[in-house]
Amino acid sequence: MKKLFIALTAVALIAATASCKCEKKAEAPAEAKNAEAVTTPQGDNDAPAKDENTETVSNPAKAQGEEFLAQMAKDPDVKATGSGLMYKVIREGTGKKPKATDKVYCHYEGSFPDGTVFDSSYMRGEPIEFGLNQVIKGWTEGLQLMSEGAKYELYLPYHLAYGESGTYGIPPYSALKFVVELIEVR
Repeated sequence: MKKLFIALTAVALIAATASCKCEKKAEAPAEAKNAEAVTTPQGDNDAPAKDENTETVSNPAKAQGEEFLAQMAKDPDVKATGSGLMYKVIREGTGKKPKATDKVYCHYEGSFPDGTVFDSSYMRGEPIEFGLNQVIKGWTEGLQLMSEGAKYELYLPYHLAYGESGTYGIPPYSALKFVVELIEVR
């Protein structure tokens, strides 16, 4: 049963990445005034126009995520990249850094901004191996910042996580927090 859950989790990460209709943005989430217009797929002319304020109010996951990321941005230990990824170094590593095409072996715990854990290799007692180019954008980018032996907290805006669609128990527009420990680059 444990191996089935791991396999389903890996498939969910891969499937969500493949079906994500999001595009990478250069600005941070707080500055992304028209993020919906950037991430709306082409040819979706029947979709109603989206108003930023209405969307945030009517989507609690989006509002909660924006509030969470704004709080994280105030932490002096949290760094941000141009894409909007935020991270905190818990422990630096001394080994090699992965490339987007590498496989990595790591422990992780994923949670929502309210702290609810939705997945954890720690709880399963078994790290996981996956191709870094087969996961969500925030993981691909975040793990390339790390060296073997490092442990980071990654704070992902929705466009670097599961986007406007969400996946398997993760609502659309959800910002996510991951604690990731990079054990080995393979």
